[in-house]
Amino acid sequence: MTWPRVLRSLTLRLTLVYMALFCGSFGLMLGATYVGGVWRPLRQVEARIRADSDALAALYRAEGRDALIRALQRRETTHIGRFPYHVLTAPGGAVVSANLVDWPRAAGREWLRYEFGTYATGAEEEHEAVMRDVALPDGYRLLVGLDTEDLDEREDLIFEALSWGAGMSLALGLIGGLVMTYAVSQRLDRINRAARAVIAGDLSGRVALHGSGDDFDQLSETLNEMLARIEDLVASISRVSDSIAHELRTPLTRLRTELEELSAADGPDEVRERTGAALEEAARLQSMFEALLRIARLESGPQDADVPVDLSLLLEDVVELHRPAAEDRQLGFITRIEPELKLRGDRDLIFQMVSNLLDNAVKFTPPGGAICLEGRAGAAGPEVMVADNGPGVSAEERGRVLERFYRGPAGSAAGFGLGLSLVAAGADRHRAELRLEDAQPGLRVTVRFRT
Repeated sequence: MTWPRVLRSLTLRLTLVYMALFCGSFGLMLGATYVGGVWRPLRQVEARIRADSDALAALYRAEGRDALIRALQRRETTHIGRFPYHVLTAPGGAVVSANLVDWPRAAGREWLRYEFGTYATGAEEEHEAVMRDVALPDGYRLLVGLDTEDLDEREDLIFEALSWGAGMSLALGLIGGLVMTYAVSQRLDRINRAARAVIAGDLSGRVALHGSGDDFDQLSETLNEMLARIEDLVASISRVSDSIAHELRTPLTRLRTELEELSAADGPDEVRERTGAALEEAARLQSMFEALLRIARLESGPQDADVPVDLSLLLEDVVELHRPAAEDRQLGFITRIEPELKLRGDRDLIFQMVSNLLDNAVKFTPPGGAICLEGRAGAAGPEVMVADNGPGVSAEERGRVLERFYRGPAGSAAGFGLGLSLVAAGADRHRAELRLEDAQPGLRVTVRFRT
């Protein structure tokens, strides 16, 4: 995988966005920690210092310098919590009272955070204090403060955590983004290779599965199912094209022969006979193309709106249509139709589906046999079952008999091999389940509609 592809990768861009959001949230968290752990305590310290300095300044104005010095000494020895600092200087800068060895000699801002060192233990110790610089009458200067070394350490810790955390997050995020981008790209390359193989004409190409069962494996399985379906459809189109060429050869040859003999006919009786034969072959061709067109429309074209269908009444109509043909072949005709079977769908198509099933049953059942039509209420919706005791269809051929023009071992029977193909297309149109089973003997076809 090349670096330009890595930089253009959506995975890397999403990783960078996630890193930015993570660093932002990390910064907000530390900001909240800073406010609660440093900023607010500093404001409380300043409020305490302001109260102390205002009280000391008022004491100086009321009772003089000596009272102020005594108050500063008491404050140093009776403090609670933070250690208090103070510096009192005369107008010339001479120190009157102080517990600091170093401080800003020139007056400046009112508030300052001042760092200094002490040698109480023999070694220098760093301290920090918040100080307020107050100008007293007669040129005296008073600095009052409290120790804030703990807040300074806490502040340093927060900023150190921010710098290290942000740096490590960026580094680890960038490494993780590159690794994840590479892994995702490898998985996508498998899909791209399979797609390019199909584009090149190899319909057997499939996406290799990783075996982890993750989202990419599920996507690969879906794509493989789609490619298998495309391969089946292309193979089916090829078989249908071959079948059409084969099926049309005979009727077209007959039609041409009849027309040639018609052109050479001597008398009107022979002309009528040849004309009738030619018209019969033309009608056969027309029926074949109409059936193919109907199946094609069902499989790919827009569908008519569903309407309420009284399935019980429809089945009775189909029975009346086919009963004479069954009686002519001396077949028993058994019907078991439950009343009030309702569904929504294409009434004409459902009629044609059941009619095709009964036509096949009558056609392939030997004289003296029996056929059965059953309409019943199922768990998910109405069910229609047609069974006969003819030669049946072997388990190996039950998938192929649904293909167009396939007529199996009984291919010598009249027809185009499109009846069950239209039934299968109609079942797909209605999202119904089509099952072909052994009737022992014969074939049992069940259509389970869903309401």
